[in-house]
Amino acid sequence: MQTVPRLAPALLLSTLMLGFVAGCEGGGDSPPPAEIAVTRKACTPFGDPPRRVEPLLDTLFAASCTGGGGRGLENWTDAEGNPRQACLYQPEAASTDHKLPLVIYLHPSLVGVDITLALSNIRSQLDTADLSGDPQRPGFLLLAPYGRVTARYYPFPDNFLGPGWDNWYRQLQPGVESRRVNGEDYPQNVDAATIDHYLQKVLASGLVDERRIYVMGWSNGSAMGLLYSLNRPQVAAAALYTAPDPLAAFDDPCAQTPVAATPKDDTELQLFNPGVPIYHVHNACDIAGICPNGLRLEQRLIAAGTPFQGQIIDNQKLATDRCDALCGTDPNGVPAGLLDPLGYVQNLPGYLLGTLNHVTWPRDWTEEMFRFLREHPKR
Repeated sequence: MQTVPRLAPALLLSTLMLGFVAGCEGGGDSPPPAEIAVTRKACTPFGDPPRRVEPLLDTLFAASCTGGGGRGLENWTDAEGNPRQACLYQPEAASTDHKLPLVIYLHPSLVGVDITLALSNIRSQLDTADLSGDPQRPGFLLLAPYGRVTARYYPFPDNFLGPGWDNWYRQLQPGVESRRVNGEDYPQNVDAATIDHYLQKVLASGLVDERRIYVMGWSNGSAMGLLYSLNRPQVAAAALYTAPDPLAAFDDPCAQTPVAATPKDDTELQLFNPGVPIYHVHNACDIAGICPNGLRLEQRLIAAGTPFQGQIIDNQKLATDRCDALCGTDPNGVPAGLLDPLGYVQNLPGYLLGTLNHVTWPRDWTEEMFRFLREHPKR
């Protein structure tokens, strides 16, 4: 079992300085501009247009919030008129005199909260995990919002079947319902707004140690978790599993480069919490060849000033330092033929092994994820 290394002193200093900046107004080098040149016809200043819900399919999915002390929070209607849900799992020890860390968990696409929490060992440690560093305060609260069924820039069958998250429309400036850019109003990403809504509901209970608001996620949930964490100064740290790059993966026509300052045009996206520490565990052989995409993601975020630690694991879930070429080498995560459903047969061994790895939570690494979160409270 590998231990997550501590940040080097220089990187730690950088983290503290960036975290201070992110805690101030906006978190970037300058206020968001009212003009962002759009150089691509299909795009907005914030990437793709919002992904619209598939109403008939969306009605087929809902969270039961069963198991582990879960309960459904009150349904909420987002700005697009979509009914939204979230589950809250709360240890018995939680009280206003015994505040606990909060983990926001974002589920993968295709499958929702109930199945994936049952397959991982996150919820089972609700009463015992150490996320506070205080032996008198074991456990954590777990908030699990539910996604929507929308069209996604993912390969079949993950392009629209089942609930997920819109990490392609990237207007996530904190604290605003919309931004006026180029004379047009761009509303807040409704998935981010939904997470905000339920987070505020939980914070209002007085049960949360607000220095320890963390994000965890899986697959598309990790991509959304990255985007959310990088734009919300209240998030202390994130620990994620097998995330495609939320700003550039597969056939996304409006890919963007993350930056901490004013974007030059629509090909860049300003981050509002660039100093948030990120820990990303991903497979050497992963579905759709996203291991090299994860390596490029790491480079791009480090260049934007994010303290990022990536850990590749092999088919036995042991640490390794390289991707498996059998499962894809394209840093955009698009092996030959992948966008054609019949293209999977061109490399069936790689696709099957990558899929198996992708849908298996790395249970032996959960403690390392918890350790990373515990060691990175909000300063």
